[in-house]
Amino acid sequence: MPYIKPQERMYIKDGDPPITPGELNYVITKTALKYLDVLGESYQAYCDILGTLEAIKHELYRRKIATYENKKIKSNGDVYE
Repeated sequence: MPYIKPQERMYIKDGDPPITPGELNYVITKTALKYLDVLGESYQAYCDILGTLEAIKHELYRRKIATYENKKIKSNGDVYE
């Protein structure tokens, strides 16, 4: 859960990027809650949020993590060989 200290929240509210997993969680959670504020609480709004988070997860893996992993395979050797 995104439980961070109030001073850390102020740091983020001032426009600085999150620098810990808790701060990142906080930013993502606050954005999702703002979305709910605009659309209202509904099954569809919750599905929108979950679907978007899932799409972000897959795209991050496809575009960034897989590329990083491929570089590490080349530099350290492939465990599957």
